[in-house]
Amino acid sequence: MNPITWEEFYLRNAAPSDLESRKKEIQSFCQKFEPSDLRVVLITSGGTTVPLEHNTVRFVDNFSAGTRGSASAEYFLKAGYAVIFMHRYKSLEPFSRHFSGNELLDSIQVLKDDSLQVDPAKAPVLLPILKDRKEALDSGRLLMVNFTTLTEYLWILRASAEAMACLNSRAMLYLAAAVSDFYVPPEKMPEHKIQSTGGPPEISLQLVPKMLRPLVADWVPKAFVISFKLETDPSLLVSKSQEALKNYRHKVVIANELHSRKSRVTLVTPNSHHEIVLSKEELDAGVEIEERIINDLVEQHTSAMTTLN
Repeated sequence: MNPITWEEFYLRNAAPSDLESRKKEIQSFCQKFEPSDLRVVLITSGGTTVPLEHNTVRFVDNFSAGTRGSASAEYFLKAGYAVIFMHRYKSLEPFSRHFSGNELLDSIQVLKDDSLQVDPAKAPVLLPILKDRKEALDSGRLLMVNFTTLTEYLWILRASAEAMACLNSRAMLYLAAAVSDFYVPPEKMPEHKIQSTGGPPEISLQLVPKMLRPLVADWVPKAFVISFKLETDPSLLVSKSQEALKNYRHKVVIANELHSRKSRVTLVTPNSHHEIVLSKEELDAGVEIEERIINDLVEQHTSAMTTLN
């Protein structure tokens, strides 16, 4: 079965009930920076769910904790960008990603007079993270937007891209979310929980239409758009990325192989490709590959803006 068009997808899949309020928030954020020279990046992060029922109990999920997206947001903020962080609800977020479980609570000590004190041993790690977070929030350069389902993601992505069009070449889209390639059309979805007494369910998944084409061509045509390509066969990385660039006419594909994605990526452009690799010593020292990726992309974005302007 051929996939439906993106226009048909939006007609068949209802927008989130709060889309208008979200759209206004995103538009206000972008318009705030329209008169300035500040660059704005939309980062998508985490995975999407595909509900199997309208009253959802069961769903198909996509593997992603949001590690790359949340780390990248911090490095874009350090590079001077304003950031729209569009993330899966309860996935990793910038700054808080550094603390797992009760790690943050364990860094705070309760004194005898019931006052609180940060554990002196942990303060050197905690302080710079809190200062960076405060600066991002105080400057108004960080907007957090969440999604859960595939449909929510695609509606909010469109609203965000259209809102960023006013920024022209200063807009960047860094599409790091793990978005499902398949979904259950609403007309094929049962209203209530699928009952196990009926035996194994027959679920018909359909292809999700590719949104990169209208995004690049229509919604935010002057933006610097980056997509990601994850493969388990490294020999496919460059060829599949070049194919995507040819089909959708965006700027960069960040290609990574599943088991080495934290230490090696390939940045593929229409005319070239090069690797960013971290050594074992760098990994042991806590260097994050996202810092190198963002440094590279900032240079490419600067060059692209110069050409367009």
